[in-house]
Amino acid sequence: MFVSTTVCITPFLVTPDVGKTNLAIALGILAIEHKYSTYFVNCHNLIQNLLKASHENRLEDRLKQYSKYKVLIIDEICYLPTNIEGANLFSQLIARQYEKHSTILTTNKNFGEWGDIFQDLTISAAILDRALHHSLLLKLLAKVID
Repeated sequence: MFVSTTVCITPFLVTPDVGKTNLAIALGILAIEHKYSTYFVNCHNLIQNLLKASHENRLEDRLKQYSKYKVLIIDEICYLPTNIEGANLFSQLIARQYEKHSTILTTNKNFGEWGDIFQDLTISAAILDRALHHSLLLKLLAKVID
């Protein structure tokens, strides 16, 4: 099972509506069936929650909350741009997950576009470095049926 090897599984494609979220959810259900604690969150909502916690001086608690799950599913990465503060907070969470727990990421953006979305090439490079190291990259291909 992917959880025991602590890999990051990234359903990835530039085309929307090919089932990335459904695949991530199915993997989450499989993890739950194998008794792994699992949490699903939309990336924009996650970053907003981290920003709010940071402004309320509760960031450490919120990071611990997300980091306690064996499988963290983060949906729609880079769907909406974020500011530098949000990118830094997201990077902190990915760093906590790195080589400790599995993270499932979904995105419609090429990795080369992440610098624009996260507003900083260094931050996006750090996120990608941790997310892709030891990862299984799934590239979903859509077939148009006439």
